[in-house]
Amino acid sequence: MTALTPLVRTGDAIVDTAKARYTTKFYDADKRISESDVQAIRDLLRFSPSSTNAQPWHFILAGTPEGKERVAGATAGAYSFNRNKIVDASHVVVFAARTAIEEEYLQHILDVEDADGRFVTDPQALREQMHGARSMFVDMHKEAGDLDAWSQAQTYLNIGQFMLGVASLGIDATPMEGVDLDALDAEFGLREKGFRALVVVSLGYRAADDFNAALPKSRLPEAEVITEI
Repeated sequence: MTALTPLVRTGDAIVDTAKARYTTKFYDADKRISESDVQAIRDLLRFSPSSTNAQPWHFILAGTPEGKERVAGATAGAYSFNRNKIVDASHVVVFAARTAIEEEYLQHILDVEDADGRFVTDPQALREQMHGARSMFVDMHKEAGDLDAWSQAQTYLNIGQFMLGVASLGIDATPMEGVDLDALDAEFGLREKGFRALVVVSLGYRAADDFNAALPKSRLPEAEVITEI
């Protein structure tokens, strides 16, 4: 089978994309993602929604052999089965979540929103309103002791949208938790920068002999997972 073909934007296109995408097991190491699509990948990473626009994440995008080897170092030992999914892919993304959200970062988000024109009608009042709302949720999770889990949840929200987005571009992908996350943190100094690695997503185009491409998708029945009231 060939790689996903970008779909015409019809009413059912997004559903068709969700049904067509799958987790690639073997990549064609000779196929590279175009620079225009790499820019689209960058845009997808940045423009994901997050609760209160907190954006508690950071991404490492590896597209060179050297960069991919640095990521692949996290597959040593027990995770060696994932090595080729990284080194043979065109590009790889490491998703990392913020480990703390402090006042300085909240003010930084406000400054960026202000520069982007979010508060033009009444800058001071709207800044205060947005800061109050965002701080309320951050403080709530700090008090509950689950801010780290909240940041991770926002990052997984990004991953979900990202997977569907790249599929719409005709790009195959493989999300992996089967890597040594501590090794990734150490390799890229993530903990010192206030982040922790969560997931690696490989990107590229499936190999001709990728067995998973020919298998039917399997999901639990609609009646089992959806309750309509």
